[in-house]
Parts: sequence; structure tokens; C-alpha cells
Amino acid sequence: MRFKSIFLSHLFLMTFSTVSFSQKVELKETSKGIDFLIDNQRVLTYQTAMTEVPEGVKAEFKKSGFIHPITSPSGQVLSRIQPPDHYHHYGIWGPWTRATISGREVDFWNLGDGKGRVDFSHVLSKKVAGGAAELNVRQNHLDLKAPENERLAMEEDLRIKVKPADQGRYMVDYTTTISTKIPGGILLDDYRYGGGIGFRATELWGDANSTILTSEGKDRKDADGSNAKWIIVKGKTSDKSGQSGILFLSHNTNKSHPEPLRVWPLGQYKGEGNVFIEFCPIRHDSWEIQPNQRYTLKYRMIVFDGDLTAEEAEAYWRAFVK
Repeated sequence: MRFKSIFLSHLFLMTFSTVSFSQKVELKETSKGIDFLIDNQRVLTYQTAMTEVPEGVKAEFKKSGFIHPITSPSGQVLSRIQPPDHYHHYGIWGPWTRATISGREVDFWNLGDGKGRVDFSHVLSKKVAGGAAELNVRQNHLDLKAPENERLAMEEDLRIKVKPADQGRYMVDYTTTISTKIPGGILLDDYRYGGGIGFRATELWGDANSTILTSEGKDRKDADGSNAKWIIVKGKTSDKSGQSGILFLSHNTNKSHPEPLRVWPLGQYKGEGNVFIEFCPIRHDSWEIQPNQRYTLKYRMIVFDGDLTAEEAEAYWRAFVK
């Protein structure tokens, strides 16, 4: 059985590396952000504009610099922003939570506290080549209540690359590199939320119509706090197959790999729209960010309609880290 699994993985790698894709990939800039298109269909948007909040919600919850929407190949919207239970959730994003700067706690995640925020700053580069579209942006992690007034705590260079994949799927590379110029550096304190890559799923998914599966065989009952190389999140959609989803892959060079997970367990929040997962490298161990050094985390997403098996997920991960 093990030989068969290894054989299938090698076969997948050879097939995956030699497949030729003729789909047209484009970038389109709008007043709200930068769209990635495959064959004239928008598959995801990186939001550059500050997103306003619903009437009656604190202005501190406004934010830019995140991915939403991300859609399945058939156009099913899989992400969600500003859900009423967590207005600070923004599609696919990765702010740090408990950061210690010069002895003070700064929170870039819980926007309502007004302590910190991560904003889009500017585009570093854009290109379409080799059947892929790539965007590189600068994001600013702001310390909003620093004694000397608001200041830049960390710079983040975020690279998003989109390319068609096999079986009508597509892949998204999400590479984040952080650095600080603050003397003494920054301590990213261990906590169950923060950094890495987080995903708040569509409001249509709940306990009864969605599932997750990790590389270690865990699901929503026991995945929270565990470590994983990959995690599949899928649920009911209007695609003709009846479901869609995203496979999230963590690179083996990432801090704390296999990476700790934050997964909302079954029953964490009642009703629909209660699906949240995150690769959280600081879940169990703090991370010291030294001044003028660069630290990189690499992730890949495979976005699909229908099903994606554990064997396929493992093969995708092997291709990613090859």
C-alpha cells in the first residue's frame, strides 16, 4: 500500500510538471483592488482600497490588504469578510495578534481594539508571464498607539501568484516576507491566532454541509492545535458537482513546520458561516523578529470544484516542496 502511494505521488509529480495549460491569465486593476482572471473570469481579488464597515460598526474595523473574494473554478464565492460575529475577519489574510514592541503589547488582528492594523501600502511589481499572473505588494503593519504617535512596526512584502492547474483547478502561491527596523526587534508572542495564513469561509458553510481534513487525518473534531503539512476545506456549493473547496499547503521551510493549526471545532459558533482555519506558526512558540532581517513564510492554495482526495493533497504538497 505504501509503495502504491509513493508510486502515485511520483506519477502525479511527473504529470503535474509536464502538463501544458492554454488558459489565458490576466491582471486587472480596479478602484477597489487588483483582480486575477483566468479565461476572462475573475478568480480572486487582492483588495487595495480601504473597505468601509456596515452602518453602526466601529470605524476601527475598516481595512485594506487582503484577498476577497476567492472563487472556485466555476465561480462559487468561497471567502467572506466582516461577518457580524467577527468584523475583523477578512477573507484570506494573516495579521499577527499578540506582538510585544518595546515592552508594549500591540495587536494587529483584533481591529476593534484600535492597537494595530495591517494596510496595503503600494504595488511593488506586477507581471503576467509563463501562463501565470503575479502581484507583489507592500503591506504596512501599523502600531497605532505607539508613545511617539502611530508608527510603522513591520513591513511585509506579499507575493500572490495565480496559475491554472490540472483537472480544471487553479493554484495560488501566497508568500509573505516580514521585517522590522525597530531597535530591539519585535516578539511575536505565542497565541492560538496570528500570522501565517487565515481563511474565513463563505457564510453558506456550517457544521452540517462542510468538512476539513488534515495531512494527519484529523477533522473539525480534533484538528485544532494539531500540526499539519496541508489542510483541505470544502463544502456545499451551487457547482454542478455539489461542492467546492481549497487545499492549503504549508512549505517545509516555514517556521514550526509541520505548522500548528487554528480550526474552529464543531459547534464553536452556531448556525451557518462558522468555518475558519489558519496556519499559525506562533501557536505554541514565540517568534523573535530581529531588526533588519527578513523572515519568509510560503503557502500554496489549490482551488477546486468537486472533490480532492488526501492522496492528491499529499502529491500537491510534494510538488510544492520539491
